[in-house]
Order: sequence, then C-alpha cells, then structure tokens
Amino acid sequence: MTSTTLTFLGIGLMGKPMATRLARAGYPLRVWNRSPAKAAALRDAGAQPCASLSEAVQDADIVISMLEAGPVVSHVLDAALAHLAPGTLWIDMSSTRQDEALAFAARLAARGCRFVDAPVSGGVQGAEQGTLAIMAGGGADDVTQAEPVLQVLGHPRHVGPAGSGQVAKMCNQLIVGATIHIVAEALLLAEAAGADAGAVREAIRGGFAGSRVLEVHGQRMLERNFVPGGKVSTQIKDQRNVLAAAAAAGVRLPLTDLVTRQYETIETELAGADHAAALIALERMNPGRRLGTGVDQLPEA
Repeated sequence: MTSTTLTFLGIGLMGKPMATRLARAGYPLRVWNRSPAKAAALRDAGAQPCASLSEAVQDADIVISMLEAGPVVSHVLDAALAHLAPGTLWIDMSSTRQDEALAFAARLAARGCRFVDAPVSGGVQGAEQGTLAIMAGGGADDVTQAEPVLQVLGHPRHVGPAGSGQVAKMCNQLIVGATIHIVAEALLLAEAAGADAGAVREAIRGGFAGSRVLEVHGQRMLERNFVPGGKVSTQIKDQRNVLAAAAAAGVRLPLTDLVTRQYETIETELAGADHAAALIALERMNPGRRLGTGVDQLPEA
C-alpha cells in the first residue's frame, strides 16, 4: 500500500483496465466516470467510486484523466479546477492536440498545480497487461513523480516539455494508421493473386515487414474480427490531430492525408469498429474482392 492518493477519471475501454491495475497495485484510488455505473464496477478491485467529480479530485495527490478527446478533458478540467489542492499533479493520458495539452498545463499552473501529458499506445491488451508505451511530456521533476504510477501501467518515457507527449502519440498514430492500411493491402493482394494470405503473413513476419501491426491487426483481418481494441472513431480523431499539428508546423504529410480520407469512408457506418476495419474500406474499393470467407465480427450496435 502506498500513501499517494490517486484519482482516475474516465472508466472506458482503456480506463477500466488501467484503473484496475492501479487499484490492485495498492494505491488508494478514487474513480469517477460520467456514467456512474462504470466507476461502481471497480469497487471489487479495491477502488472507491465517487458520485461527483469534486469528491473524486479533492485532496488527491495525483489526478489521472483518460477521456475521449481534448474537448472532454477541457470540460472536466474546468469543472475540477476549483477543487484541486495546490501542487496537485494532473496526468492526462488521453489523446489530444498539442495545443490543447499546452492550454491544460497553463490553466493548472494558474491554480498552482502541475501537468504531465502522457498518452499511451498498446490498446486494451496493453492496458490489461501493463505493457503500454507511455509518452510523457512535462517538467523533469513532475515526470519523475509520475513515473512510479505510470510504471504500473507500462513503460513511460520522458519525451520533452509539456505537449511533447501528444506529439509523440501523434507520431505513433501516424505510423499505426498507415501501417494498418498497408497490411490490409498486402493481405488482400496475397489472396487476390492466389496465395494463402495467412501463410504469406507468417512468411513475412520475420523479415523487414514484420511489425506489431502485422502481428495483431493482420491476425484480426484474417479472422475478420473487428470488435474494437482501438476504434475507427478514435483513429480518425488522431489522424485529424496529426494533420492539425502538421499544418501548424508548416509540414505536408501526403500519406497521412490519404490514410485519413480512407478511414473517413467508413466513419459513419463503422465508427465503433476496430481500426483494422480499414480492410473493409479497402474491400469496398475492390468490388468482388474479400479476405477470407468468415463472417465479420463487429461491435454490437
């Protein structure tokens, strides 16, 4: 048991396993969610569900937010500010824009509080296993204080001042989003050209084409398993954040722009599906071509 009091805000697809790991690691942990039943479900793991946001953050040493997007973080932060003790460290593990992270840091500093942006990569499986890649931006002392907590969740790396974590996450998502589409193209080509797509995947996994995306999402595509780890809607949000950052930096990213537009073709119908549903977007561009014969496994409506 540690005396550091933690508050975890956002018990969603990623937040639930992350908060569960912290509770089981012995931290006094308060949890809050806009849908109270999701927070209440963590009582058995040792967490203290809080009915109100003010109750959750009052006198916490560290507040962790894992929320849908920057505007949601902003709303929750505004509502919590008046109830934070001076010196509170707020770790935002959501995926937001860099300018949003810098704004959060400034608003907290004005209240005498501190901020680290620490978005993650690794999906639900990584959250469950405590193997998330964690990209932390903030002051060195603040990141050092955050590290013992973050190490329960995965592998933190300090990547620069506040806002830098979000830059690293955007770079991660840029690569992930594009690679998912390339894996879909490779597998569909293999099958269309008469090869065994599964065997092709196995053959190239040990070469330069090998990657975590080929391993995890390639298997998902072969199984036509689109029940989400990471959602299409989340990937599109990240793609747009990347393009906004590129525009602000005066950099053109033509492949990222193309990948974003490809994801947007399934945004309405398959927003809740896993981002491996990029395969479906590709198949729709190639009428009559389909990977495998299995039934699509999709999230419940």
